[in-house]
Amino acid sequence: MGGGGLLRARGRIVAGPFPCRVFLAEVDTLSWSPMSDAEVPDGGALLARVLAAHGVRTLFTLCGGHTAPVLIGARSEGLRVVDVRHEASAVFAADALARLDGTPGVAVVTAGPGVTNTVTAVKNAQQAQSPVVVIGGAAPTVLQGLGALQDIDQRALMAPHVKAVLRVTRRRDLARLTDEAMRRAAAPIPGPVFLECPLDVLYPEALVRELYLKGSEKRTSLRGRLETAWLRRHLARLFAAGPGAPPSPTISVPAAIAARHASKAATLLARSERPLLLLGSQVLQRPAEAGTLAAALETLGVPVFLSGLARGLLGARHPLQVRHGRRLALREADLVVLAGSPTDFRLDYGRVIPRRCELIKVNLDRGELRRNRRGTLGVHADPARFLITLGERGAPASTTDRVGWQASLAARDSERDAEIDASADSGAGEAGVHPVRLFQAIGEVMDEDATLIGDGGDFVATAAYVLRPGAPLRWLDPGVFGTLGIGGGFAVAAAAHRRSQVWLLWGDGSCGFSLAEFDTMARHGMGIIAVVGNDASWAQIARDQVRLLGDDVGTGLARTDYHRVAEGFGGRGLIVREPDELPAALAEAVETAAAGVPVLVNVHLRSSRFREGSLSM
Repeated sequence: MGGGGLLRARGRIVAGPFPCRVFLAEVDTLSWSPMSDAEVPDGGALLARVLAAHGVRTLFTLCGGHTAPVLIGARSEGLRVVDVRHEASAVFAADALARLDGTPGVAVVTAGPGVTNTVTAVKNAQQAQSPVVVIGGAAPTVLQGLGALQDIDQRALMAPHVKAVLRVTRRRDLARLTDEAMRRAAAPIPGPVFLECPLDVLYPEALVRELYLKGSEKRTSLRGRLETAWLRRHLARLFAAGPGAPPSPTISVPAAIAARHASKAATLLARSERPLLLLGSQVLQRPAEAGTLAAALETLGVPVFLSGLARGLLGARHPLQVRHGRRLALREADLVVLAGSPTDFRLDYGRVIPRRCELIKVNLDRGELRRNRRGTLGVHADPARFLITLGERGAPASTTDRVGWQASLAARDSERDAEIDASADSGAGEAGVHPVRLFQAIGEVMDEDATLIGDGGDFVATAAYVLRPGAPLRWLDPGVFGTLGIGGGFAVAAAAHRRSQVWLLWGDGSCGFSLAEFDTMARHGMGIIAVVGNDASWAQIARDQVRLLGDDVGTGLARTDYHRVAEGFGGRGLIVREPDELPAALAEAVETAAAGVPVLVNVHLRSSRFREGSLSM
């Protein structure tokens, strides 16, 4: 058994036994290290060793017989195995972890329904451009297509929703394809990859041979002898010697920004009177650069709207950050820099930016530069690196006075904040807590570096107006796909990743998707604080449905005792029916969570007209 050398150049492997596409910004040399089968007990252990070499420290799973060796191998390699209650939660958790630390998150699920249960979560990761590797079990190679347990065409199912579908058919290819899956998930545009691993590739060779050849000595007929001979030939191919796991991978570095792009952007900034920056999640795909990016924004001195993972990048109350009135500000601006965010429905497909306005679009996706609205300047590059490069050139030598522009935006923010604060007193005398009052109370007790998970419609949208993340990567929501049900998995990942407070903000509709993950939190000692906004309604849907169609069918819920469900799963449950009960309940929740016990605070909300309209057309 021997290894082979590979020379990787820009965009492709130019030498080596296994041609495939890779995307690195640098040329590097990587050799496969020889590894005998004696060094690993089975394919699961080999796969886990490759994951560990890529820096994976935690994987998420729901156990199944097809993939059990991967979990055992992962634990032997020192990886933390977090077992959840639904496969979708495993992928949601892998997605959230990828966003938090910038490296691919890994979910391991069993074959058939284990894989099909992940599809929505995989699509959410694709839409959010999160690097995720889903490792799915499969029927044994020799039985596929013959009616084996949970044997379906998983590759056709997953292909539309992932960057690549990779299938292992021989043990010798397992390390190479796992390595490829991790690399392809990470670059150039991050996204999910599906790696299918049949049962017989993962289990110990001796056991597989024993099961395949069991009773072969009794097959004395011609047909029986031919069948045994075919099985021996298949086993020889399945376990043929080959290269093993690669060493620790080379980390790719973003390509440099073209000087002409930086110069033109600097010129446009210098002559603008009312510039705006709009930053999306792409700017924080390398979390380690958050501090450098924040410093670059301060150097540029341009008012900025932050969305997605970029929320909290400048802290809770930085004077450059604008929080309200984005649509109006865009109509007034004469230059918009859209970095790492698409011109989709959230920007009215680009129409909210006037044609007279100069537009700089910076995105990892070249197609996004042309979608819906072309910019004055389109830059196919890493958005964070682009902004850092501009910052390194120093503050733009503006020929105009922007003090008035920034002051008008700040005044508008202050006026809107005052309106929001005042709205907390509306409906006085009605039963329940106004949602704004609830979030004001949470803001008073949450830590500055707390992580906020938003899973809901109306409830979470209101939270975004009131709560201010104190640091980058402290606000997680599903992203552009608007998927409900991410809460349990996202919160589990946040608790596994860092020791700071984790607040899970659940609408009463969305919490039904992943409430069972309270069992996961309790078993793994995760002190997560979940707050359910209980208005007994799918309120965001009901508002438009009733207004436009005159019927609330299908939108009503009950004032369910979600706190009792949390108690049943091993957590602590609290209920709040009136505003004066909030302080004591939140204080108890914080204290209980600090001891490693998950808490659910079930808050009865009063009706509110804080937000109007949600239909996108």
